[in-house]
Amino acid sequence: MLTAVDHVQLAAPAGCEDLLRAYYADVLGMEEIPKPPVLAARGGCWFRAGTVQLHLGIEEDFRPARKAHPGLLVTGIEAYASRLEAGGARVVWDGNLPGHRRFYSEDPVGNRLEFLEPVCPTP
Repeated sequence: MLTAVDHVQLAAPAGCEDLLRAYYADVLGMEEIPKPPVLAARGGCWFRAGTVQLHLGIEEDFRPARKAHPGLLVTGIEAYASRLEAGGARVVWDGNLPGHRRFYSEDPVGNRLEFLEPVCPTP
């Protein structure tokens, strides 16, 4: 029986770990977590925020996906969007998901990320 998502794996080009750390840790506020030594030898980085884990693995012929992306729940979405913009990330708002505020952004290597916050209906 499936019980939860353990992590989401995104691809990245070789040698970009410092860019990824600057974005995922400094801009998004995630904590870098150590990779097991046998996996660390392959490069890449892993990050965590609460129970959410994003793993960035090195792909030799890397091309960012144009449509595929993780959807990340946030609180205080306006402030979070401002945080990303202050960190140099582009924020593109999308009002097409009923019951949510959401925007898209990209990490420094072009991976698409969706950030969303449920909106409580007003009575």
